[in-house]
Amino acid sequence: MASLFTKIISGEIPSHRVYEDEHTFAFLDINPRQEGHTLVVPKREVGYLFDLPSEDYEAVWAAAHTVATALKAATGCARVVVLVVGYEIAHAHVHLIPTRSLGDVPFPPIDAAAAARLEETAVRVRTAMG
Repeated sequence: MASLFTKIISGEIPSHRVYEDEHTFAFLDINPRQEGHTLVVPKREVGYLFDLPSEDYEAVWAAAHTVATALKAATGCARVVVLVVGYEIAHAHVHLIPTRSLGDVPFPPIDAAAAARLEETAVRVRTAMG
C-alpha cells in the first residue's frame, strides 16, 4: 500500500508543493511547527532515510539545501533547522523548520546517564564501524 507521501507525490492527496525534481518532492507540512515548515521526501518509497540508495540519499540532501536556502529568504528566519525523525510515516523524510532562536527548536533534554558513558559509547560505535 502506498504511503501518505507517495499519495501526495502522485497528486492523489493535495499538497502545497514548494520544490520538485527527478528524485525528490518538497511540500509544506500541514502541521507546521513554524511558518514555512517543509518536508523533503524522496520519490522512491523507502521507510528509513539511511536505507535509501546513494543516488536518492544525495538527492534528498541536495534538495534540502536548495529548499532551506529559499526558506531562509522567504521567511527571514535566522536559521533553518533539520530534523530527521522517521517514526511518523514509513517513508523517509527530512523536516526543514525556519527558526529565529534556539527556543524554536524541539530539542530533548540532556541525558545524564548517556553523558556518563561517552567513552564506552564511542568505543561501541567505532567497533560497529569495523
